Amino acid sequence: MAVKKYTKADIIDALYEKTGMGRKEIRSTVDLLIEEIRDALMRRQVIELRGLGTFEVKVRKARQHARNPRTGEAITIRSHGAATFRAGRDLKQAVWNITDDSKPARKR
Repeated sequence: MAVKKYTKADIIDALYEKTGMGRKEIRSTVDLLIEEIRDALMRRQVIELRGLGTFEVKVRKARQHARNPRTGEAITIRSHGAATFRAGRDLKQAVWNITDDSKPARKR
């Protein structure tokens, strides 16, 4: 069974129910958070969110001998940035016991 995606709209709805703030205010706050993370990554800053993890940009080296998997054509790839995320200890521990056959944990 495929897992349903949890979207930005779902997050906004959950925050609305937990806080009672207006949806428009929550949406603009979430959008500002995402924009700030994106802008910081563009400035090559590392974003550390305790309890969640770390976002950063890693530069991938240029490659002269790559292949287009669809056509098999030889191509050159220039060096480029790639956004990465490393889960923090708390997140790793929280999801450690999740398996294919386990049910979602209930909140106590």
